[in-house]
Amino acid sequence: MFLKQNALQQLGYILLYPLIFLFSRLPFWILYRISDVLYIIIYYLAGYRKKVVRKNLELVFPDKRATERRKIEKQFYRHFTDLFVEMVKSFHISLPELQKRFVIHNVKLLNNISDSGQNIIVVGGHYANWEWIISLASQTKASPIATYLKINNPYFERFMLKNRLRFGGELIETKNLRKILKKYHTQNKLFILGLLADQSPQLLRAKYWRSFLGVGPVPVFTGPEELAKQYNAAFVYMTINKIKRGYYNVDFELITKNSKKFKNYELTDIYIDKMAYQIKAAPQYYLWTHNRFKHLGKIPKNRNITVKNN
Repeated sequence: MFLKQNALQQLGYILLYPLIFLFSRLPFWILYRISDVLYIIIYYLAGYRKKVVRKNLELVFPDKRATERRKIEKQFYRHFTDLFVEMVKSFHISLPELQKRFVIHNVKLLNNISDSGQNIIVVGGHYANWEWIISLASQTKASPIATYLKINNPYFERFMLKNRLRFGGELIETKNLRKILKKYHTQNKLFILGLLADQSPQLLRAKYWRSFLGVGPVPVFTGPEELAKQYNAAFVYMTINKIKRGYYNVDFELITKNSKKFKNYELTDIYIDKMAYQIKAAPQYYLWTHNRFKHLGKIPKNRNITVKNN
């Protein structure tokens, strides 16, 4: 059974790799024409996760007219297909081209903190194009770390890891993160840990419930805050803005260098509120296909959790 599954996974990789190889070498103007076609297929024909997107927008924007929410919905799917072709392009894009399209304004902030001998937790959301942050490793002194969920196909997983690490840094499977950070700490090796912490945590692990985008209470990730306090790391918020098709700006904002002085969940509240502000300002660039509010109204009983009701 294992050999059969492995053979099928290898076959899938062999069949799809040439397409990925070809697409990643196409110029952007052709990729965006492909994106225009994909938008029609995914939105109008397949209706990919349209019910989830529509439900999320209704929850977050109940005061908007249906026509306004539908406009955001369509804008999102156009961005979503752009994001897909940009992700494929990242497998071959050169570093100078990536840095021209994905401009990181204040890497000096991160490097200054690293020079002071302090680790950094960078927190952000699935907004604009988070995939292109792979270029950060070419500009920082400390080692950038990101997490990922294991892919069932080992051939695609090796391909993904190889390409996402082309410019440096380290990718760690989510379940191994704490073990690796402990190793870094033991070896006195500085790190910059990037965490996209806007999605829904596992219900059994959720410690803190509050509103997100005006909807709630729902569980939110507290891991960034906990790790910042554990490793005395600076807490930094990352904002990615889409300037125009294929071009993004990135800014880092220092929240604190002394995470331990904050009470439980105060840092979590800060990054959640900053994220919500950006999403509401330009909602079409947020990843609405995720069922973010699936735990709404499901606060567990008889568990040691904290609920913020306002």
